[in-house]
Amino acid sequence: MGEMSGKYQKGIKIALWVALINGEAAAAPLPGEAIFLEKCAMCHLPGGQGAPPAFPPLAGSDWLKGDRPRNIRVLCEGLEGRIVVNGTEYHNVMPAQVLDDTQVAAVLTYVTNAWGNQAAPYTTAEVKQARAGSRFPTFAELEKASAYPPLPPAPAGWTLREVVQLPALCTRLAGGNGGPVYVLSEHGIIYRLDQGAGVPWILPADYADLSIGSLNTLGMTLGPDGRLWVVSNQKTSADVAVETNVVTIWRSGPIQGTDAPKLKPWFRTRYPWGVGPYNHGVSHLAFGPDGMLYVSSGSRTDGGEDGAVPRISKEGETDITACLWRMDPAAATPKIEVVARGIRNAYGFAWTPEGQLFTVSNGPDADAPEEMDAIVTGNHYGFPYQFSDWPLTPKPYPHTPEPPAGLTFSQPVLNLGPSAGGGKTGGLATFDAHSSPAGMMWCGDDYPEPLRGGFLVTRFGNLLATPQDAGFDLLRVALRSPRESGRWQAGVSTILAPLGRPIDVLANGQGKVLILEYTRPTDFKSRVGWLPGRILELAPAAK
Repeated sequence: MGEMSGKYQKGIKIALWVALINGEAAAAPLPGEAIFLEKCAMCHLPGGQGAPPAFPPLAGSDWLKGDRPRNIRVLCEGLEGRIVVNGTEYHNVMPAQVLDDTQVAAVLTYVTNAWGNQAAPYTTAEVKQARAGSRFPTFAELEKASAYPPLPPAPAGWTLREVVQLPALCTRLAGGNGGPVYVLSEHGIIYRLDQGAGVPWILPADYADLSIGSLNTLGMTLGPDGRLWVVSNQKTSADVAVETNVVTIWRSGPIQGTDAPKLKPWFRTRYPWGVGPYNHGVSHLAFGPDGMLYVSSGSRTDGGEDGAVPRISKEGETDITACLWRMDPAAATPKIEVVARGIRNAYGFAWTPEGQLFTVSNGPDADAPEEMDAIVTGNHYGFPYQFSDWPLTPKPYPHTPEPPAGLTFSQPVLNLGPSAGGGKTGGLATFDAHSSPAGMMWCGDDYPEPLRGGFLVTRFGNLLATPQDAGFDLLRVALRSPRESGRWQAGVSTILAPLGRPIDVLANGQGKVLILEYTRPTDFKSRVGWLPGRILELAPAAK
């Protein structure tokens, strides 16, 4: 607001607004200005001038003069993506504000009549109608979605704390191990935690051509040379016969201090966009013990189906989807080497100290277990011909293709339990169906029990209705060598549950682990809408 000394002079105007909002005379004014100062001024500043290029102005805003229902929905469901205010582009995130209909009307009435702005007062009836068309059709639904769940109990000898609540839905963590921690949003914003989670460090407009299509960013890593690497997917229909996924790997120069580096395109390729919702895209990337860059490219189908959508290719998987890539980070003209095929969607992968690479993959809509695979260069891991270690007949789907003659499949790790579906006779390969294993990391000798000497795997949780929710947890996977049984096996135990759709995990030095929660609900069955999550820290208790 500018000067706080003007607060009382504006009281008569606010009282009039409240009377108009509620359709009756008001005994006491609703503090629309106070709501603005509490909820909005941090980003848009007390005088409404904003902070370009991150936060747009409200004072003299041409955007606010436009669509009134849109203005309401922004408060009720949040806003992300490109907007233009007074001729300047903004690419940031505004989370939903937990305000009831009367509060939304009051603060919008204040904002659209402060700093020289002029507009008719907003009414509670107007807000209620516009909110009904938002992601959270009632205030009660928004209020329920906004609640962060209580922290689950930590294992004996450990502590769990909330590090930060995030302003956007985020997909990856990078850095750590005592150094700066970088957080990637699903639409290309990068935050640096030591500079405040609410302040973007790098915006998508700083590096990407958004005219191609909006960014979907699922992978980020900090290289051994101090460079930041990010992978993006962009759906485009421009100048192509079928919808296309443009994949770009971005690379920065070595990071110097706290200054944001410039991300530049290092590699770009494209393939036909996926059938229905199954364009999993290119996601995780990480450096292997050999110094090479490994990249996971997910499937563009659920299980090899053609699909029936105009302008969507019916060619099934391509040469560079449903597989794992290896690339030379020093190459001036990088090329893809396919390490292994038949991997449906490995959102996470990591190595043991001996250099053995393991992936965790999301399975199909058919009720096959989710897989953990020990990767051997040149091997095939089944997709779309075989799911988990199911027999080839009967086929899981009528459209399941016949495998090429002579092709053999490597089998997933057997989960011997007690958690994540294991413990049954013969084991499970590998986790409960639809539990969506996501980020993973190895815990070395610097980690106390029960984490030492195993993988940590986050499970995002089911996205389909199932008899019982699966996932929403952090698992420890203790491997057992195939020397005796002829097949990799693992003991799997639950470390933390329930969590708000955990999507990534990062080592942070001194035995500490950072856990990225994508959102807040800890189950599927409640059908609570999604708002941005938070970062948790699991750490050894002080002795």
